[in-house]
Amino acid sequence: MDHQELTTYFRSLDRSFFVGDDMKQYAGLDRPLPIGYDQTISQPSLVLEMTKLLEPEKDSKTLEIGTGSGFQTALLAKMSMEVYTVERIGELMKKAKERLNALNFSNIFYKTGDGSTGWQEHAPYDRIMVTAAAGSLPDELVEQLAIGGRMVIPVGPPHLQELKLVTKTDNGDINIRTVELVRFVELKGQYGWNNKK
Repeated sequence: MDHQELTTYFRSLDRSFFVGDDMKQYAGLDRPLPIGYDQTISQPSLVLEMTKLLEPEKDSKTLEIGTGSGFQTALLAKMSMEVYTVERIGELMKKAKERLNALNFSNIFYKTGDGSTGWQEHAPYDRIMVTAAAGSLPDELVEQLAIGGRMVIPVGPPHLQELKLVTKTDNGDINIRTVELVRFVELKGQYGWNNKK
């Protein structure tokens, strides 16, 4: 992955384009902002860091769980061949799709629904980005990760999670490394905090 290209594009993205009118004045701050429906747009520095950690390549087929505002989706789509993005809240998905279409992306595929178990029809994925916190590591997402693939996902209880980098080796072994502590909204569904396995 070309870190310089990613950083340049990241800086060119107007974050205020991805938030509501009441939040535009705060878009330049390095902090999470509400986007409605109890969801947030993550602080920009963390979005950039997680994208660098994921290392999408020009030929990557990338799965994103939690479209949200579409800000992270734009970065992934710029750096990947294809992005399959899943968002459970229809209104957020509608707005994100409008924004991303306005940016002329044609390599993004959208699904509204529960993303906690991935998007099986298009698996395997070279990269998986999860932008909400799971109570435990979702088995289905690990299974949908391609050989040599990378997944970035926050895992842990409500108030503080571990940001994990999951990689799948050439012989199918799973390696998990904790990068840092983070705080995300809940990954609803089978792997939410109340349903953790």
